[in-house]
Amino acid sequence: AQTDAREAASAYERWWGMSEPLIEPITGRYMRLDVDGRPCRLYWEEAGAGIPLLCLHTAGSDGRQYRAILNDPDITRRFRVIVFDMPWHGKSSPPAGWQDEEYKLTTESYVSLVMTVSKALKLENPVVMGCSIGGRVVLELARRYPDYFKAIIGLQSSAFAQRYFDISWLHRPNVHGGEMAAAYCYGLVGPAAPLEHRWETLWHYMQGGPGVFKGDVYFYSIDGDVSGSLGEIDTQKCPVYMLTGEYDYSCTPEKSRDTAAKIDGARLEIMSGLGHFPMSEDPERFKGYLMPVLDAILGSSAQ
Repeated sequence: AQTDAREAASAYERWWGMSEPLIEPITGRYMRLDVDGRPCRLYWEEAGAGIPLLCLHTAGSDGRQYRAILNDPDITRRFRVIVFDMPWHGKSSPPAGWQDEEYKLTTESYVSLVMTVSKALKLENPVVMGCSIGGRVVLELARRYPDYFKAIIGLQSSAFAQRYFDISWLHRPNVHGGEMAAAYCYGLVGPAAPLEHRWETLWHYMQGGPGVFKGDVYFYSIDGDVSGSLGEIDTQKCPVYMLTGEYDYSCTPEKSRDTAAKIDGARLEIMSGLGHFPMSEDPERFKGYLMPVLDAILGSSAQ
């Protein structure tokens, strides 16, 4: 038995550089709630304490993209980080009857979902951070609910992104939609991203449910255009921070600059070396850009 234990410990050291298993500080739970009048079973994870930081994942993926944020003590000692899988995504199931419908994410359904989850978790004056589709919807949340959200952080955030590929390929019975989605996303990852994080980011896409990425892209490239309402965002009530990777050819730096220019008081920084999935493709590089934003939010809260 002692020999087996020594061999197991040696294996851990070889694989993970540690002699004992590391239990992460993340807790995961399910809740049952109605979303737009339909019962849903929704999964969420959280870690830390302090100001609620609600994180929204990208199209076709799930909350695992924020694993590094959830595990970072520099963040979780000051923020209660909360990440949920949207219905149809990750560990959250689609509502009953999904087999008889086509999934399509709309602005109204997305906003309703975020607000429903926020209220179900009794979040008071949270910060909401979203990437890609999440980076789009946070702009609408800032416009509609400036007195509820303490601030918004838009990652890869723009008012609109024109569709640049044929999304019909993403939901065909003779095509693996998950692998197609990962193939589309491969080039959106920054070229310097560590291989471990690049491929974990893509693995999440490979696991997406049938038609889910396509349905999310409907919001991203068709329904979710907020170009005409950016001027209504009041950054005095709800500060707007935007972080965009320089290598993103979907939400390009130019699109983010154009969006930020139309929001009085918005603060934008272009992230060197990063692509469309900054929090998951290169967590350490991303942290260098995120921490000053979180510090600024904490500073404004203290005032």
